[in-house]
Amino acid sequence: MKETTKDALPDGSSPTTIDYVAFEQTAGFRNLKHKRRSFVLPLAAIFLIWYFAFVLVAAYLPDVMAIQVFGRINLGLVLGLGQFVTTFAITMWYVSYSNRVLDPLGQSLRTELEGLDQK
Repeated sequence: MKETTKDALPDGSSPTTIDYVAFEQTAGFRNLKHKRRSFVLPLAAIFLIWYFAFVLVAAYLPDVMAIQVFGRINLGLVLGLGQFVTTFAITMWYVSYSNRVLDPLGQSLRTELEGLDQK
């Protein structure tokens, strides 16, 4: 039977004494969650509305999707490809937002936690 101690972890380091549940209630952590949520939720809602509108129009209004835009390219094809463009644009927008806003806040919280870990 393997013996364990409460003073050291298997890798020899000391266990942390940080109260993560309490840390989740700090203003900085709540601010990070708020900023992420206020960006992600509206954008996700808008995208889902756009996606389901496309599906519904394709299913119930095929004549609208068959409208010729130019040459043999119809509105359905343009809107379908627009789904891909929208997905990539949202991804790039989120990455940019995360790099500018969320990552610095997260790094600040990490630094604060590492400082608490040293105490």
